[in-house]
Amino acid sequence: MTRTAVVTGASSGIGAATARQLAQQGWDVVIGARRVDRLQALADEIGARALPLDVTDQASVDAFCAELERCDLLVNNAGGALGAASIAESDDAEWQAMFDSNVLGTLRMTRALLPKLIASGDGMVINIGSIAAREPYRGGGGYNAAKHAVAALTRVLRIELLGQPVRVTEIDPGLVQTEFATVRFGGDEEKAAKVYEGMTPMRGEDIAEAIVWVASRPAHVNIDTMLMLARDQTSAQVVHRS
Repeated sequence: MTRTAVVTGASSGIGAATARQLAQQGWDVVIGARRVDRLQALADEIGARALPLDVTDQASVDAFCAELERCDLLVNNAGGALGAASIAESDDAEWQAMFDSNVLGTLRMTRALLPKLIASGDGMVINIGSIAAREPYRGGGGYNAAKHAVAALTRVLRIELLGQPVRVTEIDPGLVQTEFATVRFGGDEEKAAKVYEGMTPMRGEDIAEAIVWVASRPAHVNIDTMLMLARDQTSAQVVHRS
């Protein structure tokens, strides 16, 4: 039977690249996101199934998961950062939104699909974290806190599933040139471009290749964590720029 992969936040960036590469590898891919028009265009291109999904809404998660007969792989990619304010000037709404999408979104999807993942006999959860999960940095308080929480959730899940036929992986990218910075800065393209100025960032396809590789390991091998950085980046805010 063809294995089924679910990718959240698949309308752009890492999620879209992951869906594309999984489809190329022969997976039955089901993609979810809020931007249904972009999602459907991708589904038509790669032969995937598109379903509307808002990971911040339990009813949306339940409706999405009810459409699935099976799930062998869950890629929790939906999330993102908002703003770059200091702790002193932080906005509660931004923090709430980041926790709701990154942390609770990951929780909702994992909890809903766990029975199907276990039933598959060789399930896998891959959570997309961030270097922000490992190294707090100035101006990233809310996102740092959310991704640290995702890392803790991932580790606890791995411990709790010991003995069950489900593998759990956390992949933590550094700078990846997607819509991430544009969203973070409220659509300010000029400000977003400066994040990658003078250096060569990774692309969504680079992270997707790692996801596909992790998912292709034999059932007895669990890649617990993976940190991915561009050659021009050695830590969260140490970047070589020409």
